[in-house]
Amino acid sequence: MIKKLFFLVALSISLISCQFTETLQLNEDGSGRMAIVMDMGELMAMGGDMMKDSIPTKLDTIISMKTFLDEKKDSISQLSEEKQMQLKKLENYHIQTVMDTEKGEMVFNMYTDFKSINEANDIFNGLGQTKSLMPNMGDHDGMNNEDEEENEVIGVSYSYKNKKFIRDSYIKDVEKHQQEVDSLKKTESFMGAMRYKLKYSFPSKIVKSSIDDAKFSLDGKTIEVEASFIDYFK
Repeated sequence: MIKKLFFLVALSISLISCQFTETLQLNEDGSGRMAIVMDMGELMAMGGDMMKDSIPTKLDTIISMKTFLDEKKDSISQLSEEKQMQLKKLENYHIQTVMDTEKGEMVFNMYTDFKSINEANDIFNGLGQTKSLMPNMGDHDGMNNEDEEENEVIGVSYSYKNKKFIRDSYIKDVEKHQQEVDSLKKTESFMGAMRYKLKYSFPSKIVKSSIDDAKFSLDGKTIEVEASFIDYFK
């Protein structure tokens, strides 16, 4: 079951039919929860009868990454020290998968609870690392070949000091990023419907935002920003 879930996660990352929502719930003391939610309802529709035959009608499961990594420790020990350290950062993360084939619903939620917002800085790294946890197609039970892994292109960092929140997106690999942008241009006509949303909730009312078209909740404590995935990546 776990292998099947990771297969679906990796598949969703590479398909155009997903809607991404990055959520943050920040508490007064700086603790909170960060999550990235992928709505894969359209993937269910694309799969048709095949999805219904291979997946239980209803599923709501949560995987502890610490438990999963413990189970995979023999395979992980064969990776480089750097790769092992990257995977170790995922120990505090959980992956929730909710499916209902009758309703055509499938949602993937990767989240972590933190004591300081800095602890959430690796959530995007975590998304990429989940693909490397999948056993290779055709292999017995190995981790993905390190030579086949892609370097991270975009990084995101968060900070919260003196009631000022900053989300900073930056390019990690300029050359690779440009290659990805060029590739996206070729698929822009059919990836236009793919959306990326930010939804952040804070303990007190938001005084101002650097984003002009942001939407706010009635109590002023939650901000929402939405854009096409292509615009976000660029």
